[in-house]
Parts: sequence; C-alpha cells; structure tokens
Amino acid sequence: MRILYIDIDTLRPDHLGCYGYHRNTSPNIDIFARDALRFNNVHASDVPCLPSRTALLTGQFGIHNGVVNHGGTDADPAIEGESRGFWSRLQMTSFPNRLKRAGLKTVSISSFAQRHSAFHWYSGFDEAFNVGKYGLETADEVWTITDDWLTRNGKDDNWFLHVHMWDPHTPYRAPIGYGAPFADEPLPSWLSEEVRAEHWQSCGPHSAQEANGFAPKPEMLAPFPRQPQAIPDLQAVRQMFDGYDTGVLMADDYVGQLFNKLVDLNIDSDMVIMLSSDHGETLGELNVYGDHQTADQITTRVPLLLRWPGIEQGNKILDAFHYQIDVSATILDLLGQRVPSNWDGRSFAQHLRQGQDGQGQDGGRDYLVLSQAAWACQRGVRFDDYMYIHTRHDAFHLYPDEMLFNVVADPHQMNNLSNSHAAVMSLARAHLANWLADNAPYARNRDPHDNVMSEGGPFHVRGQLADYLTRLRATNRAHCADALEAKWT
Repeated sequence: MRILYIDIDTLRPDHLGCYGYHRNTSPNIDIFARDALRFNNVHASDVPCLPSRTALLTGQFGIHNGVVNHGGTDADPAIEGESRGFWSRLQMTSFPNRLKRAGLKTVSISSFAQRHSAFHWYSGFDEAFNVGKYGLETADEVWTITDDWLTRNGKDDNWFLHVHMWDPHTPYRAPIGYGAPFADEPLPSWLSEEVRAEHWQSCGPHSAQEANGFAPKPEMLAPFPRQPQAIPDLQAVRQMFDGYDTGVLMADDYVGQLFNKLVDLNIDSDMVIMLSSDHGETLGELNVYGDHQTADQITTRVPLLLRWPGIEQGNKILDAFHYQIDVSATILDLLGQRVPSNWDGRSFAQHLRQGQDGQGQDGGRDYLVLSQAAWACQRGVRFDDYMYIHTRHDAFHLYPDEMLFNVVADPHQMNNLSNSHAAVMSLARAHLANWLADNAPYARNRDPHDNVMSEGGPFHVRGQLADYLTRLRATNRAHCADALEAKWT
C-alpha cells in the first residue's frame, strides 16, 4: 500500500471549488475531489498549528497529550516520568509508528518541527526532510524535494509520504510572477464596507487596524507585497482575499504536478491519497484578518478529501461530525491495525466500508469539543447547526464570555445568538461539561487551559497589553483601551 498525505497549511475548505467557492482557486484539487470522499464536518480537535499536528501525531486531544499552546509549559507534550520505558509511549503509539507496524516506510517533507521547535513530530518517521525556511517556503521548494523522493522511491511498495505546503499561510508569499489571477473576481459578499468599518473601530491582534499582528510591519511590505498591514478600505479587503487565494492556487498548481508525477510513475490508480490541513483561517470573521486565533467554525474546520481503493467514493459527500484524529484512527483500521488504547481518535472504518454516513451509530460524533489556547483561550462546541464558544481569554478582541452561532444559516458568524437561544445554550454548556468530565484525567493532572491562564494567558498575547493600549489610544480607540484595561489589569 502506498499512502500520500497532502497537507496544505491554513487551508479553509470553503475556499476550494469542490466545497463551493466561487473563485477558481483549486482546479487540480477539484478534479481529485470528483473521485474522492469529501468530508464536510471534519474539525481539528486543537488549534492552531502546534496543537493540531501534535494531536494528529499522538491521536490524542490536547487535554491528554498536553499541547494546547505555542509557548509555555503547554507547548510541549507531557512527559511520562517514572513509567517511561526504553521506548517512550509517544514513540510506540505515534501515528507514523503505527503506520510502520503496517509495513509502511514513513516519510515527512515539512519544516513544521523547525518552525515550532516541535521535534516530537519526528517520532516514528523513517525519513524527515526539513525545507529549512521555518515555514516561509513556497510550494516550488517543497516540490523539489518531493519530486526527488518520488523519483527515487515512488515505485517501491508500502510507503506513507507526508507533503506539507505553507502557501496560504500569512505572510502571503506567492511570487509576483503569479500576477493577479483574481483581480476581476467578486469578493465574498458578507464582508461589506459596513462590516469593515465596524471592525476598524474595534480591537485585537490581526483586527482591521492591525492586520499583521499588534501593529503594522512596514518592513514586510517589500518581501511580501501581497500581505496587507491594515484594512482601511475594501481595496485592502481585496488584497487579503486575493493574497490568500493566490496562495491556495499556487499550492494547487504543485498538487497538480504531484498528481502528474504519480501518473508518470504509473502508481496513481491503486494508492491512497488524502488531502487536508492543520486548521482553517479567519479572513475577517470575528474581526480577525488573516490568522487563526479562535476555537470557532472557520479556524477548526478543515477540508478532508480521501481516496481509498475499495471504498465506494466518486464525489461522495459525508456530513457526519469527525475529529481529524478520527480520520487517522480510521486509516489505521483500514490498514488492519489496532488503534492504540490511549488514542482519543475513533475509527469509523466499518461505516465507510458499508457506505454509511451520519451521526452517532453511523460513525460520526454527536458533538465535537475544540480547543484554542495560543491566541485566545477558548473551547468551542460544534453540534447540530451550532457552534458555541466559551472564552476565558479574548486575545484582546473583547469577545463576550459566551458566543453562539448558527453556522449553517450564518457561516461567517455575524450574529451572536447567546442571549436569545436559552435551550440551545443549556445544551452547549452541558456538552462541554460532559466532555470535560469524560476526558479526565488530564495531562499533567490539570486542565491545560487552567495552566495557560495561570502562566499569563495564551503565548501570542503574553506581555503585549501595555504597548497595545498605547497604540489603541493613539489610533482613536480609547474606548477599546479602557475596556481592555478594565478587563485585564
């Protein structure tokens, strides 16, 4: 068995044609999707980058593996301590190690470990290729290594190859030679001038007046001309959407080259191909422009396209709720491997074999609980038509403690229903409380979100408040500064 996992960083599904996007960002991926299973409700259990890929590696929620943040104690997996054997539990039960037990050679082409000092990522990989640019590379640089590896090894049997492209991630880095492929395409209609203007008067890192952090970064204009520094008008909104979408298009171009290589090697017809991401990207939603700071629908939902020989597919659409780690558990099951007992991922292979989809008994989860603790400190609950978000740290966006969105009727999370849907709110709170109870004991014997707050909050906002209050007052947003000062000092 040959398995190819195409991992496109920061890729939100609704910016792909096969998920209904109106721009032609993904012609090669769309062709692949015609012969693949398309999952509509797969979510990363823990976001953003470091927690997400640690969950994928370990098969565990961050509350169990210990990684929920980008810095501080909870950016490293919890150690085993006295019970650790010659080989660690991480080594023995990691996703690539379990693939090795199925007889596969495991290979990763990614700079993820270098970017995040996440060297636990290598647990179980036979070969790992670091592109060497800390995640600032473009798809052509990833392709050079991938092409060489496939030329040397592609015709061999029994391998798992992880290919990681970063192009949609900020800073938007598609070469100028790509031109302006979407210059004449309409913008998504929901982000109107009225919405933008309201955001302009509000606050938070990557909000409308600070679209690249806590303040504009003029030094980035020359190397990354597609990256907006602020969103003062709809032209800047266009720059953001066009920059992101051109990154998706560039990744898609090299996905096409990758598929052509498989054809040239005559191995394309009988192999497994999966395409997904580590998390999505808010492009103005919740006043976050080009980042992934929340435990909301946009950030936690990922695309998932899967082609598995022998499984009925042909553009079959699956709507059940799954964690991304359920998908990796399913892959192990389909390979005839036992899912490790310490994994939180749950296989639904039986239901795929039977052509079933749905909630509960048909293989999906009744609800999902989703974590963010690198920017905001939040847990989201995805159930029925809703996303509930409980906030402990608002990443200086002045979010209310509780938000509720009907993400089917309101996919861009414009209308907070928390004050008008009492019964739904009660159900959401019960789901979260039950999940926390069901998942004890926790890593390091405490809820990692508690520790994140005790250490000063999510990593990316620690120590930033004083300077940001000064900036807010200097940019005619004293009302925001006063509210943040009252809340956080």
